Amino acid sequence: METNPELDLAELVYRGVESEYLDYKSALNWTRMSRVAKAKIVRHCLALANTKGGCIVIGVGEDASGHPSVYTGLTPEEAHSFDPSTVGPFLHHHVEPAIDFTIERPVIDGKRYAIFVIRPFATLPHVCSCGIENELQTGVFYIRTSDASSRPAYRAIEMQQLIRRALRNQREELGRMLRGILYENRNVATVSGGSSEDEFQPQLEHDRIFFRRRKAPPADGASLLWDFAVIPADYREERYSLSTIRNTFHEVWPSFAAAKYLRATELEKCYLTNVALRSFPEDELYFWQFYKSGLFHLLGWLPMPEGALPWHQLGGIIAGTVGLLGKIYAELGMLDEMLTLRLRIGNTEDTFLELPSGNRFKCRIPEIEIAMRRSAADLASGAVEHAARLAREVAERYNVPEDELRALPPPEPERV
Repeated sequence: METNPELDLAELVYRGVESEYLDYKSALNWTRMSRVAKAKIVRHCLALANTKGGCIVIGVGEDASGHPSVYTGLTPEEAHSFDPSTVGPFLHHHVEPAIDFTIERPVIDGKRYAIFVIRPFATLPHVCSCGIENELQTGVFYIRTSDASSRPAYRAIEMQQLIRRALRNQREELGRMLRGILYENRNVATVSGGSSEDEFQPQLEHDRIFFRRRKAPPADGASLLWDFAVIPADYREERYSLSTIRNTFHEVWPSFAAAKYLRATELEKCYLTNVALRSFPEDELYFWQFYKSGLFHLLGWLPMPEGALPWHQLGGIIAGTVGLLGKIYAELGMLDEMLTLRLRIGNTEDTFLELPSGNRFKCRIPEIEIAMRRSAADLASGAVEHAARLAREVAERYNVPEDELRALPPPEPERV
């Protein structure tokens, strides 16, 4: 089976801590498991799909302290038993609607594992449609909790969260359907700022001064200056409370942030200012803020030791940032509001963009600026498409010819 490129499977195996997103099981053979044992796997799949998605790693046992750190792996027979064509029918017989999942079977340090990759529900939460003894109860919605348990959603707030996610997902689906009708005929590359956007300029300029005074580019070699902003249509100084912003990032972040400038472990080091949630890692070359006004602004130096920017790095930064922010703004309820995405890349003159083909193309202008205007629902539902469009527009500024533009692979978050 082809491995999912967005997952660091070795990191999952060795993480050693169960969580809201991750569960471990010792070595198992699916074909020899009892119905009750299989029901436990189904319960975890239901809970993860109804929360934020996640993974179940098969082949890691517990040590004497109860920590998942005994890396036995699976025998060839055990690994072969976890075939989606065998597991899927049993899983879907007990679940409605069907869960979107894959099973990866990587070899890590010479040992084979089976990893269930469970994606969060798309439009409707999953309910148990066929019970099994005490492990699965018919008509129950299971959820995954922060203490790594998979249990029924029995509190009112938990059911409300399921309903809220379902409504949000359905709005995003509607946004995807309407995107072509509403926006594709617009020349989004020539968005001009209006009076409302002008009101955000003091915050943007303050960030640029703050960043340049505290973060200098590396002395050796060229560096691009990355300046990415998402600007709401209307300026409201107190649109969100700081606690709302922080809680939203904590809810969305673990499923999306694992890319350059948005590292998976970074959120714990973020802090609140009087006006924003700020990330300012001391040992890194970037900083970002999400303001109470709804403005997001990221600034960072991007070193190019050989004077060339690889396509996968360009696309990875854009894909990781757009994917996360689409979900953040959707979670904040800005589904119908138009957002302006502005990407500025400085110090580009005489630098090169290196494509997967090995060909390099030179930029002849000192700064690249691209703008795109989208609703939050459209941004959330079409993040991959919009990231590809932004990355290709950057490539155009590097004078990449049309035939090579068409051959470029879609950008994927650059895992770090």
